[in-house]
Amino acid sequence: MGSRTLVFYGSYRSDRAGIRLADYIVRGLAARGDDVEFIDAKAVGLPMLDRMYKEYPAGEAPAAMEELAGKIRAADAFVFVTGEYNWGVQPGLKNLTDHFLEEWFWRPAAVASYSAGRLSGARSNSAWHATLSEMGMVVISSSLTVGPIGETLDEQGQPTGKAGQSLDRAFGRFADDLDWWTEAARAQRERRKPPY
Repeated sequence: MGSRTLVFYGSYRSDRAGIRLADYIVRGLAARGDDVEFIDAKAVGLPMLDRMYKEYPAGEAPAAMEELAGKIRAADAFVFVTGEYNWGVQPGLKNLTDHFLEEWFWRPAAVASYSAGRLSGARSNSAWHATLSEMGMVVISSSLTVGPIGETLDEQGQPTGKAGQSLDRAFGRFADDLDWWTEAARAQRERRKPPY
């Protein structure tokens, strides 16, 4: 069995085009042998951040938060699928990630962004690199930027046209990069306990 990878998606909109990209990534990583789980921030439904998971006494965190903390701790790697809102990060995804901190440490993360326009969420993608690094993850250099998403993936998350072909070509490198860092991080954790 491959790596245990969590794919996070954070849109709360009623018409969620970005879920196409999340579905595409989940399928692509599973086809490579990863044990992949899709985490939908809207379905998890954490409230606006009041207390982080670590601020609850042991056993007193809300059930959804406790369950997700366990999944994060057990994962080998993370993929964050994000839209771009006014040059910034997606608020639903940011709220979900901010509920946790130490749970993220010492694992690699990858960012895939999308938008309805040609800039493909690139500004959000860039912002997530700094945020995830600050949260203790090693963010891989390969990124996926998809836009216009409606011309790249159909409603079932299947690539379409030239934009879809470009995504298929880029995905291999993206997944290879994540896999390399996942293996390196796992080997290092087995060799030496993280310093904190």
